[in-house]
Amino acid sequence: MFDKVLIANRGEIACRVIATCRRLGIATVAIYSQADAAARHVRLADEAVCVGPAAARDSYLCIPAIIQAAQQCGAQAIHPGYGFLSENPQFAQDCLAAGLTFIGPPVAAMRAMSSKASAKQLMQRCGVPLLPGYHGEEQDAARLLREAQRIGYPVLIKATAGGGGKGMRVVESAALFDERLASCRREARASFNDERVLLEKYLQQPRHIEVQVFGDNAGQIVHLYERDCSAQRRHQKVLEEAPAPHLSDVQRSAITAAACDAARAVAYTGAGTVEFLLDAAGGFYFMEMNTRIQVEHPVTEMITGLDLVEWQLRVAAGEALPLSQQQIAMHGHAIEVRLYAEVPEAGFLPSSGTLTRFELPAAAAALRLETGIERGDRVGIDYDPMLAKLIVHAGTRAEALAALRRALSQVRIAGVGNNVMFLRRLAASAALASGQVDVGTIEREPALAAGIHEPADAPVLAAAALWTLLQERPAAPSVWNAADGWRLNGYLTRTLEFDSDAGPGAAVAAVTVHYRADGLWLVIGERSGAAMLRAEGNDCFFLQYGDDGMQLQIEQQAGALRLVVGEHEYRLRRRDPLRASGDAYVAEASLAAPMPGRVIAQLVVAGSTVTKGAPLLILEAMKMEHTICAPADGTVRGYRAAVGEQVREGCELIEFEAAAGSPSR
Repeated sequence: MFDKVLIANRGEIACRVIATCRRLGIATVAIYSQADAAARHVRLADEAVCVGPAAARDSYLCIPAIIQAAQQCGAQAIHPGYGFLSENPQFAQDCLAAGLTFIGPPVAAMRAMSSKASAKQLMQRCGVPLLPGYHGEEQDAARLLREAQRIGYPVLIKATAGGGGKGMRVVESAALFDERLASCRREARASFNDERVLLEKYLQQPRHIEVQVFGDNAGQIVHLYERDCSAQRRHQKVLEEAPAPHLSDVQRSAITAAACDAARAVAYTGAGTVEFLLDAAGGFYFMEMNTRIQVEHPVTEMITGLDLVEWQLRVAAGEALPLSQQQIAMHGHAIEVRLYAEVPEAGFLPSSGTLTRFELPAAAAALRLETGIERGDRVGIDYDPMLAKLIVHAGTRAEALAALRRALSQVRIAGVGNNVMFLRRLAASAALASGQVDVGTIEREPALAAGIHEPADAPVLAAAALWTLLQERPAAPSVWNAADGWRLNGYLTRTLEFDSDAGPGAAVAAVTVHYRADGLWLVIGERSGAAMLRAEGNDCFFLQYGDDGMQLQIEQQAGALRLVVGEHEYRLRRRDPLRASGDAYVAEASLAAPMPGRVIAQLVVAGSTVTKGAPLLILEAMKMEHTICAPADGTVRGYRAAVGEQVREGCELIEFEAAAGSPSR
């Protein structure tokens, strides 16, 4: 076994590898960019080496700097984690040339699978089922368009070197092909420095099933069962579970056998994942093989009781696989969700900022947490916006879903946009409960991302009013400042008014409060009753209003009250009766930068007349593209940021003149 390992990665996967190394008595070396000098993985490692500035291409993707760091600190091996250089065969080759062990598969296996096109050609020769597509070397746009027409729309354009959901575009018609191809190539070039693509038939509602495989140097290949990763947005996974629901024993045997055949075809060693699409009829088709450990590997660890990072280390050190196929058992059900710094209501746009609050439930045997950040850390724009992973395990799938909902109810994040409420809605959805989620479910059910913006009902308004009254209580009450409503000739009656953020035109809600000797009596519309709000810590409260009682979360954000009841969220703002209310709503389409980023394309020339919704400019941040569209019919007068220019969040990007009478939303 190794004495010292350098981890060529950052964030939660670096922390995850450090944990296993520490348990095995292996010293660890972290690498970091200048932006990550105070990062959690740097603090956890035994040693740390700076390998360059914030930009990934100059630090985490800089092969010479990483190998030099490993040699200088005396590391014997390099663990690449996932992402960055983990599937780069040149990096693996350079490690070997420098006398370092690459904790991953052989270079030949990586080369065979690094190109999705060549991998599909290999799988076709091995008899693994494939979707109709084009995997050829000719990359001329006209040839690709002809192949798309041969395959039949919709087609999927996919970067041959892609991964993590990047470099993928669905094309519904020939009219959209050129624009989607250009966009896909830009993202592929930025993420993988390789703009080659392949085409394949796009299945309308498939499930995404992947199989965890492992190989050793003696030629033994095993699988550790499958995972269902169908819950996706922007082709990126947000929830994974193992085993896959509604997969028969016959299907499981066939798909795991195909995965092992794929691994044998390239003499695979170490951890790998073979990914398939499963159609409604039960047919499965090879997508790609990831020659690394996956983000979602914890769900496999939970159902098998195994440490896959330890297996990686042992196999890389020349040991045989610890177990044979017959010895690998599966127990219970596990589900993982990814907590992201993003805004689901805005198309899952990445978010940046400082984590002013970052509270997760306490870890336990059946509840696992993995993160690379802590409260007070800054979430920047240079890297993936994942904050943490939350994994639950239980005896049955229904019990695991219940545990997931409980755990998510305890997550508190502030300072950056986040997807916690989205995950709560997903965990409570009928689609997930039935096990019928496919890769398009989230897009087809917009309420999962945006929530249902209904006006607050009477109990929610009661809670808002009582919380407001609690804030009025003096720290040191006396007869002169008591807030109990007592008056010389009776008790006070007052009215609190709230504006709802449910949407434009939402009605003002009034709560009439009657102070009585035995407590408060609230009148809300046609409903009235005694009311009480009890604080239970961590922004949690219990409301009793008439005969109804409920648990809820209340906190103040940006001058508004945020109330959460289960997976439902409400935002209320107390109306100041002395000041007229202005229009609090912002146009749906904005010409300002929604996040810090770099302008990569201006899509129309200054002076052009455009229609509402027309793409005008593309901004790149966190390795993703965001298109700024016209908020109305009108004319683009000019641009305030040049192509290649870095811009701040909120910076106006386009000078735009709306046509007379054109609706802006």
